[in-house]
Amino acid sequence: MAREIQRYRRLRAGHGTFRPFPRLGWVTVGAVVAVMAAGCSSTTSSTSSSAPSSSAASAASSSGAAGSASTTIPSGLSTSSFTVDIASAMSQLKPLTAAATKGASSLQVGVILPDTTSSTRYVDFDAPYLKQAFAAAGYTSSEYRIDNAQGSDATELSDATADINLGAKVLVVDEIDNPTGTAVAKLAEQKGVTLIAYDRAIFQGTNTYYVSFNNQLVGELIGQGFEACVKSWNIAKPKVYVLNGGEDTDANAIAFATGYNKVVWGQAAKTVAAGTTNSLGYSLVAENFAPGWDNTKGGTIFQQAYTANPQINATIEANDGLANAVITDLKGAGVKPYKVPTTGQDATAQGMAYILQGYQCGSVYKAIYKEAEDAVAMATILLSGQKPPPALQNGTTVDPANPSITEPASLLTPVWVTKANMESTVVADKFDTAPAICALAGASTCSAAGIS
Repeated sequence: MAREIQRYRRLRAGHGTFRPFPRLGWVTVGAVVAVMAAGCSSTTSSTSSSAPSSSAASAASSSGAAGSASTTIPSGLSTSSFTVDIASAMSQLKPLTAAATKGASSLQVGVILPDTTSSTRYVDFDAPYLKQAFAAAGYTSSEYRIDNAQGSDATELSDATADINLGAKVLVVDEIDNPTGTAVAKLAEQKGVTLIAYDRAIFQGTNTYYVSFNNQLVGELIGQGFEACVKSWNIAKPKVYVLNGGEDTDANAIAFATGYNKVVWGQAAKTVAAGTTNSLGYSLVAENFAPGWDNTKGGTIFQQAYTANPQINATIEANDGLANAVITDLKGAGVKPYKVPTTGQDATAQGMAYILQGYQCGSVYKAIYKEAEDAVAMATILLSGQKPPPALQNGTTVDPANPSITEPASLLTPVWVTKANMESTVVADKFDTAPAICALAGASTCSAAGIS
């Protein structure tokens, strides 16, 4: 163990990404998990997630707020407690953090983010917000670690292994894809480590929690925004094309699609048959998904559909990256503003610019600082051996592939952003700055919309 830790520290001290072995096939990853777990006590892996059953959580459930002041969960802690003032919001957790870590100088919570390519958020927002939240909650720099797997399933798994070997009792993991998340969850379960699935659900293990935004609500906001846009843009007899996210790798993509399909087509399902109509006179031309949330592939898929079906005059996309790809195709075909609606989420600067320019209807804004604070609060409570209060653990998430599988969740509320509320949401929160948006949209366009 000592040699392994020393090797890990030497590798971390070097340059570049820690990649002890190359990207592996999933048969090989399964073998790696088995090898890593060898020699340790393990429990039977469950295919169904349920309320956590760890001994620490069981013991704590009887103590909770009745414990001493230092172990008391802050009164009124809920998903509404998190604000852009991270220091103020998280400082109330300091006594609980001190009790949970017991003054240890070793690693207590390990955080693993997936990549730097699927979204710039992980570098620009998640990592710094998480660092601020941990510090404000009273953690020392040696008690938490934030890594990025750089898109490598092998690296995400090795990061999890290293964190556990260094003493982490809680892992916060944003999975690269479902197989990687499952591998990490099985490893955590075998080692008796609590897992918090961050942003993307991991339906594995009996001591797994989920922290994210309400993903079906994200989809419903996209659907509602799309319908409002079709009406305000006066789109006659909408011939709709739907481009879903990476349903092959991300269960959230299925939840998003379920949400907007429920609103637009009256079917809470991940796919809807071509030719489907609704009471508003819409008809579905076709629906597809972008493998792995790949924007380039998404753009190619839409271009092929648009070439084959030039009557398409309204579109639904699962995020801003895919909307950007579709808009690029539409502009290349000479489509003018306010002619073919597109949708999205993530509230990117480019998405905001396209909203102002009349190419995109709106975008779902998920304030990442809230997600980071929520994850740290949940990790601290679980590290202390207590059960999160109902106002924080406010729901469950359901496995789209098997509705009988659920896990406890802390679900935050997203916001639909349009030209009307852009200034008071993403700009006010400094998620997107006015200069960044206006550099893309044009100064006169920003001025006309009151973006400053």
